[in-house]
Amino acid sequence: MLTPHLHRSAATSELLYENVALTDIARQFGTPTYVYSRAAIVDNFRAYKTAFAKSKPLICYAVKANSTLSVLALLAAEGAGFDIVSGGELQRVIAAGGDASKVIFSGVAKKSDEIALALSHNIHCFNVESEAELHRVNEIAIAHGKRARITFRINPDVDAKTHPYISTGLKSNKFGVAHLDAVRLYTLAASMKGVEVHGIECHIGSQITKLSPYVDALKRLLSLVDDLAARRIHLHHLDIGGGRGINYQNESLVSMNEFADAVAAEIAGHHLDLLLEPGRSIVGDAGLLLTRIEYLKPGETRNFALVDAAMNDLIRPTLYDAYHAVAPVLQREGAATTYDIVGPVCESGDWLAKERALVLEQGDLLAILCAGAYGMTMASNYNTRTRPCEVMVDGVDAHLIRERERFEDLIAHERIVV
Repeated sequence: MLTPHLHRSAATSELLYENVALTDIARQFGTPTYVYSRAAIVDNFRAYKTAFAKSKPLICYAVKANSTLSVLALLAAEGAGFDIVSGGELQRVIAAGGDASKVIFSGVAKKSDEIALALSHNIHCFNVESEAELHRVNEIAIAHGKRARITFRINPDVDAKTHPYISTGLKSNKFGVAHLDAVRLYTLAASMKGVEVHGIECHIGSQITKLSPYVDALKRLLSLVDDLAARRIHLHHLDIGGGRGINYQNESLVSMNEFADAVAAEIAGHHLDLLLEPGRSIVGDAGLLLTRIEYLKPGETRNFALVDAAMNDLIRPTLYDAYHAVAPVLQREGAATTYDIVGPVCESGDWLAKERALVLEQGDLLAILCAGAYGMTMASNYNTRTRPCEVMVDGVDAHLIRERERFEDLIAHERIVV
């Protein structure tokens, strides 16, 4: 299963991303390398704009999915807002030319300096996740002579039926305030001088493929909106959190139009501005990790393809037991062998894919698909490995958008004391 804008040459059967051969990218930039399709990112963002056109939402791209400056700049040019979870992400948005007035600040442990930074840039809204945070935002806003727009992130106790590490809407999760506490907290916030109650938000998890969890959460949020209105606390916007899941392994996805129509039907008559926070569904299937086979290692019980990418480059398989399709860049003929695709890191958990039937030779290139989200943003330098470079393809052109790290970069801020 190939992703959008990834296809095989009719003449050579090798993989092209848009109209750039992945063999040429490997030759020019080396491996491992993250490669993104500009057209795929734009298409994914515009799919939300088109489907939700009647609701006219502010689409706030979730920066944590992929925070590379060129990705942020591309989305800013498309009119995106941004959902951030740190002061550093706000600085990235601003450096990429994003509009701070379209930024919403989520996250459970905002530091005082991060709140002050966001206030200084007049962001759109803080998504407040605890009573303690509400008091801190209020105090800092007063100290800076400002009023901070806030929403509360409500934990609706809705099971999104996704991986427990990316589930965020259950009462056992650390995110948001309890549904039962919401009225009390909104009433408290409405009495404060440093905050302006503006909206309501929930985010029930990531990689959601069905419609029912969204609808269930929306119904619970809108009941609170009505309850608050009866108490003369009137909200201006409704933030429904993250977007749709993506197709990693032939998942059955709700259509974007069906998603948009269901949301529109639920919020009809409430006169609320709509906000969305998609991340994975904008960049996930718009990127791949290009890696080269260093060795083929047959074994008694398993065969291994040892590649130059590792868990420090793409940790999702190890962390979430996540599935990523693997496509040989050069399609070879012959009988397939079942391989585990593993890296050079000194951990048994260092694997990118397991039990894949492939026809391979040493030195072949592999494309690890759907790696555009939570790939580079979660990469590390474990085993003193330099992180990959990043390339954006645009038609027939390939642009280097992040240089490969060097050893000198890794030790630049260290000091030897003996």
